[in-house]
Amino acid sequence: MSEPVIAESKHPRDLLDGWVIDHLAERAGRRGHDRNMALRLIDMALVFLVACGENTGAKLSPPSDAIDEVWHDLITCTNEYALFCDAMAGRFIHHRPIVNDDITSGRAHTRTIAAMRSTGLPIDEELLIGSPRCMNTCNHPCSEDD
Repeated sequence: MSEPVIAESKHPRDLLDGWVIDHLAERAGRRGHDRNMALRLIDMALVFLVACGENTGAKLSPPSDAIDEVWHDLITCTNEYALFCDAMAGRFIHHRPIVNDDITSGRAHTRTIAAMRSTGLPIDEELLIGSPRCMNTCNHPCSEDD
């Protein structure tokens, strides 16, 4: 396991190859997002992962369905996802669909937004307003699992 390097990067997107960004943007495009919105969603998904990396055990949950979908898409690029997690957090960030009162009550959503803001990275507040539940892709809310 290597030491996290996010502090050396101006933005977490810098830790991904350009083709991965293009792939994620193309996938978001299939869901009706233009490239600009896709890049905004990618940025927030990556800030979410940084927050997960900085808050081990906090059981953070993606702040919107669209951000969760980007996370799912990134996970399918298994090698690049693993390298990103290692470079950014020094560990692999596991994905776990969960159902419990912490998620459904919104407590995890509130905790996640606070953790994302505490990263010091740019936050796109407009994209954090969405539902804390992922109902479009897996019918369960999702969280990181250390």
